[in-house]
Amino acid sequence: MINTTFREEWYSNLQKNVLAGLTTSFALVPECIAFALVAQLNPLMGLYGAFIICALTAIFGGRPGMISGAAGSMAVVIVALVAQHGVQYLLATVVLSGMLMALFGILRLGKLIRMVPHPVMLGFVNGLAIVIAMAQLEHFRQATPQGETWLQGTPLLVMGALVLLTMAIVYVLPRITRAVPPALVAILGVGVLSHFLQLPTRTLGDLAHIAGGLPSLHFPTVPLDMATLHIIFPYAALMAMVGLLETLLTFNLTDEMTETRGQPNRECLALGAANVVSGLFGGMGGCAMIGQTMINLSSGGRSRLSGVTAGVMILLFILFLSPLIERIPLAALVGVMFVVAQQTFAWGSLRVLGKVPLQDALVIVAVTVITVFTDLAMAVLCGIVIAALNFAWQHARDMRAETDDGTPGVRVYLPHGTLFFASAAHFQELFQPAADPARVILDCRHLHLADHSAIAAIEALYDRYARAGKHLQVMHLSGRSQALLQRAGVDVRVA
Repeated sequence: MINTTFREEWYSNLQKNVLAGLTTSFALVPECIAFALVAQLNPLMGLYGAFIICALTAIFGGRPGMISGAAGSMAVVIVALVAQHGVQYLLATVVLSGMLMALFGILRLGKLIRMVPHPVMLGFVNGLAIVIAMAQLEHFRQATPQGETWLQGTPLLVMGALVLLTMAIVYVLPRITRAVPPALVAILGVGVLSHFLQLPTRTLGDLAHIAGGLPSLHFPTVPLDMATLHIIFPYAALMAMVGLLETLLTFNLTDEMTETRGQPNRECLALGAANVVSGLFGGMGGCAMIGQTMINLSSGGRSRLSGVTAGVMILLFILFLSPLIERIPLAALVGVMFVVAQQTFAWGSLRVLGKVPLQDALVIVAVTVITVFTDLAMAVLCGIVIAALNFAWQHARDMRAETDDGTPGVRVYLPHGTLFFASAAHFQELFQPAADPARVILDCRHLHLADHSAIAAIEALYDRYARAGKHLQVMHLSGRSQALLQRAGVDVRVA
């Protein structure tokens, strides 16, 4: 549980948390618009989703300081669905995915994130840092009659100069004062400079117009039958899996940065409920966003108030402040996100690549590369599989046995290790029924039976000695291992 009182969760350091939330809201807007456009949706759907998910997870979630919103990892999943079946099916999918996320939390499965090895975490962080940086390069392109091309000449120079100026402010200002978030000063300062100098650079308004009204309750107009479920369930399951993975991994990272502990199951439940509400009010699905979380934390956001401020500010942008927000240069937001990418990347992982075991280094690199070129879910699953196979291989190699021939006519085998699917074959190789005396004792005080392959290996060993006309006796089998064999119906005579 989080070791803070209600007052600390909400009212600690009000000024810092409000300013952090305001800063984060500026970074949320272009990301959510871009993700909506990727999914071929109205940008307002991305902004509505960001407002609802950010505010609700901040209020009810299990991790103060973490920012959730309409995420790109989930937008990529739904592109085909929107193209083939339309927006209403998307909204139904968002609602169903939210229910699956909430069920995950209700079943208290959030603790499964502990199964993710540290090298996978490093690969996840590094991969997302690269993805964040690469996503900003799209803002250096422009639409022309010949198609999209890279900026050239004066527009490129102005864009580059403003990006560098933004990054310089973010890096230098903390050395002068920490009274205000440097990212907020950079965004507002570059925006004012660009406006008064009338610099020829793209603004947020060039990306999309964000003026709109309040979101309204609207049940998705899709047939409530098995045919609809057949269409939306695969997308909903994939959205839920991606959303939960990214949220729980960001959750762990936030725990490490703040040196506090959150409640993963509560976060999953809140995220699921927020997605259900978002789908019912015409918003995109979403999950935790590592870039915006890093901005919030680095700006001093630690309480629930920072997340609520970020969500409410997005709604205010839509309702009242769109003329001002649309004047913010994209270069300022790009500069901030470049800094976020640099600060997110685990540079220490590069130094330890040559010091950690080769298999761990392979996991770090593999998860990073797969995250960049495919998606987060695939990368994390591949990383866990690689780590699990390596774990199994190492434990299989550790299987060994000592022998004692001190008693005439009796040989005692004392195996050490874990007997499971990967070590079963090596376990069989430790015994020589043809060469052993008539009586053999298997002393299991240092042997742990782990799975059905272990049961099969013990049965096979009995059969080998029985065929050789010799007697095998098992000793010192643990209570847990005896129960495992008895449950499988194996008749083992334990001395």
